[in-house]
Amino acid sequence: MATFVLAFGVLLLIVLGMSIGVIFRQKPITGSCGGLNAISDADHCVVCKQSIDPNSPLREKFECPRKKARREALERQQA
Repeated sequence: MATFVLAFGVLLLIVLGMSIGVIFRQKPITGSCGGLNAISDADHCVVCKQSIDPNSPLREKFECPRKKARREALERQQA
């Protein structure tokens, strides 16, 4: 039980420290541009409206296997 309380206390201090840092910097927390937007077929980021790199490695890494197979089949047909 003591280990759990100690671990909880350490994590609570870490979260408190991050919160204090955000409060004193007075900047809103923002997400990363191109993260999940790069996975979907979006052309522009929903947050900052910048264009998303069509050659992003995230597109291939998280692409649906059926969609990937369909795309490869189309590429083979065109070749």
